[in-house]
Amino acid sequence: MMPRLLLRAWPRRRAHVLGAPSRPLSTSSGPDNEYLQHSIVPTMHYQDSLPRLPIPKLEDTMRRYLSAQKPLLDDSQFRKTEEFCKSFENGIGKELHEHLLAQDKQNKHTSYISGPWFEMYLAARDSIVLNFNPFMAFNPDPKSEYNDQLTRTTNMTVSAVRFLKTLRAGLLEPEVFHLNPAKSDTNAFKRVIRFVPSSLSWYGAYLVNAYPLDMSQYFRLFNSTRIPKPSRDELFTDAKARHLLVLRKGNFYVFDVLDQDGNIVNPSEIQAHLNYILSDSSPVPEFPLAYLTSENRDVWAELRQKLVHSGNEEALRKVDSAVFCLCLDDFPMKDIVHLSHTMLHGDGTNRWFDKSFNLIVAKDGTAAVHFEHSWGDGVAVLRFFNEVFRDSTQTPAITPQSQPATTNSSVSVQKLSFKLSDALKAGITTAKEKFDATMKTLTIDSIQFQRGGKEFLKKQKLSPDAVAQLAFQMAFLRQYDQTVATYESCSTAAFKHGRTETVRPASIFTKRCSEAFVKEPSKHSVDELQHMMAECSKYHGQLTKEAAMGQGFDRHLFALHHLAVARGVTLPELYLDPAYRQINHNILSTSTLNSPAVSLGGFAPVVPDGFGIAYAVHDDWIGCNVSSYTGRNPGEFLQCVNKCLEDMFDTLEGKAIKT
Repeated sequence: MMPRLLLRAWPRRRAHVLGAPSRPLSTSSGPDNEYLQHSIVPTMHYQDSLPRLPIPKLEDTMRRYLSAQKPLLDDSQFRKTEEFCKSFENGIGKELHEHLLAQDKQNKHTSYISGPWFEMYLAARDSIVLNFNPFMAFNPDPKSEYNDQLTRTTNMTVSAVRFLKTLRAGLLEPEVFHLNPAKSDTNAFKRVIRFVPSSLSWYGAYLVNAYPLDMSQYFRLFNSTRIPKPSRDELFTDAKARHLLVLRKGNFYVFDVLDQDGNIVNPSEIQAHLNYILSDSSPVPEFPLAYLTSENRDVWAELRQKLVHSGNEEALRKVDSAVFCLCLDDFPMKDIVHLSHTMLHGDGTNRWFDKSFNLIVAKDGTAAVHFEHSWGDGVAVLRFFNEVFRDSTQTPAITPQSQPATTNSSVSVQKLSFKLSDALKAGITTAKEKFDATMKTLTIDSIQFQRGGKEFLKKQKLSPDAVAQLAFQMAFLRQYDQTVATYESCSTAAFKHGRTETVRPASIFTKRCSEAFVKEPSKHSVDELQHMMAECSKYHGQLTKEAAMGQGFDRHLFALHHLAVARGVTLPELYLDPAYRQINHNILSTSTLNSPAVSLGGFAPVVPDGFGIAYAVHDDWIGCNVSSYTGRNPGEFLQCVNKCLEDMFDTLEGKAIKT
């Protein structure tokens, strides 16, 4: 299983956070309500001039790689790994690096990592459930009466289609990271920059400390599905399709959300169609087709061919080409753990895991986005997520008092039926058994550390993210007496076709600090412990900055490995070194979420003996949602995280650590 995800995105710009200026409240769908916004700068204005993702110098990659290995290896192991690195840097690695540079020069339209990264995802044969797909859950609508399932589903569906229309019309504001928003996030600047040719526009933004981000993934948000194929899957998109796919109790329904002219269907009609589906008394099918999307990809590819040959090609086409998949669940959420299990995997009957994303709405209006990861990363999904939340809560298409249109939904809504042979029924039964068995091995737990968050830590001149990561290192040492490979994803969307780079939070600084706090706190003064925390924060900030600038080591080594395999080169010793396997066996896989629209997110561990850690440092509290398989206890780990945060906060307040 490969590390994936995730959700460490660039900071949001002002125009897309809650409380930002918005259109007046409206409950109609006139022409002005077709779009979320009317950006005067075209959506893709900066795309052509985005800088290219740099390929790090080989010597820098080797130095960074060894720095990341240092806390994980004993002296003897480290010396061996050091020798492998020297041999690689002066021999085959140098040759591969030169080939990578030459290949990159011939492909200036993209990044050096884009092809290998797509290949990594699409060639993986594991089930995409748990191994790849994450979820993000929405906060409730601030107006409680709008959390009624039908009302919220209608409003979110309309807002999602508004986003689609705004994106395709080029009216969605370009994604930009503003270092000085007072200069760059202004109408005056936008009026000037829109006249700068696309081939130069990035440079104009750069002059005022604004950094446009890559938006090449956005077109895959809608009408897209991952299609299982033998050996390597394919991504399919049909932008002409106008219908929505709705799943309820494992039954499939489709209806148009755009009319023949491309206008959004009246929200009261959408409300009526959704109400019709919610009122359907059909039971769960005896053989729920959706289980197949949770299968091993080669198994699913073979069964899909059987589906096509059994006369289901047209129905599958409607599933694949739908604008997105809306999942209506018939039960409320009991608690955060129930929410996480429901949104991450559910019971297997009511999700189409291959769809670019599933918008899930529970009986009590709790909503989430579950997304397939091969086509894109957290930046695109989080932008969509934030816009849908803002629009559906601030400019809802309907109110709780709105009445559904008096339309004949039995004509407009088509219930899809599938012809299942005995072989397909057997395949679904087997998929269900595998799914149920796997889900029984997954445990999820969460905590909210209420003593403080971003505001307090920034006053201490510490990086909030660094402190959270340090807590994970300390907690693992406290529970297992080990420092282990740790993965934190960082977006490289500042570059054309950038994907992600890895921050390696386990360092010699975190190891030394963790050992001081966990093993011998009484031997160190408060000042010494504070100094160690400051060192960790400074180094973590450096690693994060390097990763965001494409100057990590993971993607470079991954691309060189991919190139060696593609060219039939004998795999260099560096890649056969047990230390290389160990650092890529990410026992702690972490991702942070920062958005006022997100209540929490989650994903499964990327290795059987690991933890999947989704976390967020809020202004005055820290949230953490952790998953693990049988053999690791997330509840015990979180108790350790909580204790470590308590110790650090005590230290920062000048108090001795409570033993």
